[in-house]
Amino acid sequence: MTQTSSRPRTVGDFQPAARPGQHAPSGVATPTVEIVVPVYNEERALPGCLQTLHTHLRERMPFPWRITVANNASIDQTFEVARELAAELPGVGVVHLDRKGRGLALRTVWGASEADIVVYMDVDLSTGLDGLLPLIAPLASGHSDLAIGSRLAPGARTVRGPRREFISRCYNALIRLTHGVRFTDAQCGFKAARSEVLKPLLEKMQDDAWFFDTELLLLAEHNGLRIHEVPVDWVEDVDTRVDVVGTATDDLRGLWRMARLKSSGAARIPLPRRPEPTAEHPDAVLATNSGRSRLTWETGCFVAIGIVSTIGQALLYWLLRGWWPPALANLVSLLVLTVFNTEANRRLTFRWSRTGVGRAHLGAGALFVLGYLVTSGAVLLFRESDPNASAAAETLVLTASSVLVTAVRFLVLRLAVFRSTTH
Repeated sequence: MTQTSSRPRTVGDFQPAARPGQHAPSGVATPTVEIVVPVYNEERALPGCLQTLHTHLRERMPFPWRITVANNASIDQTFEVARELAAELPGVGVVHLDRKGRGLALRTVWGASEADIVVYMDVDLSTGLDGLLPLIAPLASGHSDLAIGSRLAPGARTVRGPRREFISRCYNALIRLTHGVRFTDAQCGFKAARSEVLKPLLEKMQDDAWFFDTELLLLAEHNGLRIHEVPVDWVEDVDTRVDVVGTATDDLRGLWRMARLKSSGAARIPLPRRPEPTAEHPDAVLATNSGRSRLTWETGCFVAIGIVSTIGQALLYWLLRGWWPPALANLVSLLVLTVFNTEANRRLTFRWSRTGVGRAHLGAGALFVLGYLVTSGAVLLFRESDPNASAAAETLVLTASSVLVTAVRFLVLRLAVFRSTTH
């Protein structure tokens, strides 16, 4: 990587805040902001973008700021155009990377930034700049750790074709389904973060391309960071050069990689933490909301794992029933799926618990005995009442009794086995 700038990249390079009559409270430092614009072959779009953004910041940004153009190995005149603009416009710098990749550019520039808050936006300015200050404000106040523009949040106004709308909604629904996240729009090119919490995340991240945004948000939420969403005005750029099929394939691989990273515990990152609110503190309501969110996650995740486990047990029982008697077929199918269910719940449902593998599976073993007695009893009683019943009918009885056992397992796991938790 090589860097070029019209002036040294130091704190002195930040431009003064607009409306200089407004000052931070006594003893409170004013945060600095760096806006990064990653570009690849954008020699035509870049001048209009930088001039519009520069004017907006000069007139409306109440924090010291600077703009950095991250040139992504462009093969046209983008780098030369960017250097000319940097010489013209105070507070504009250029970083040149020899390798292509939006994620690489952001990780490089954000990782080296001296600003308190870093931002990025797309060069086409598809997102309205009126959303920039609402994006930065919750980070400057310390309320949130990351902020993202959302085209899917209530109040957002978007103009885009039905194909892109469909793809975006499907992708974000897939993220929520597979990872249980709360944010609504992973890929909007309008994000900001506090450098203090961002840099440890960047060290863990691997993606150099378009999955960078999703990877960042999944890691942030998994580690308990606050993500603020800003509904934005967004107009589709019809000249987009994104390879939809290739990007979708990379995204699916990335989601699978992140699921494995989270389930193994490797996605945990030591981060600066704000104090936990207490009942005496005015912010105690935050703890209540956090508890509700945790219960919602635990319930939803447990139900999803339970459905998969129940279906898996039913299918395995049905296959084994052709060779073995009901009790033995039920024993083996229940044992196999109990191990899977327990491990999935340990890694996903109760992921913040300190409960180890031994305690988790010991508790699950006791529940296994209860489940086996209940489900086997149900099947045997059914066989006694109707000796000519088919294996399919037995499977239905087994499924119904398994649902009851699953509800009891959730209560016992949550209240006893995984009771010792950490946020």
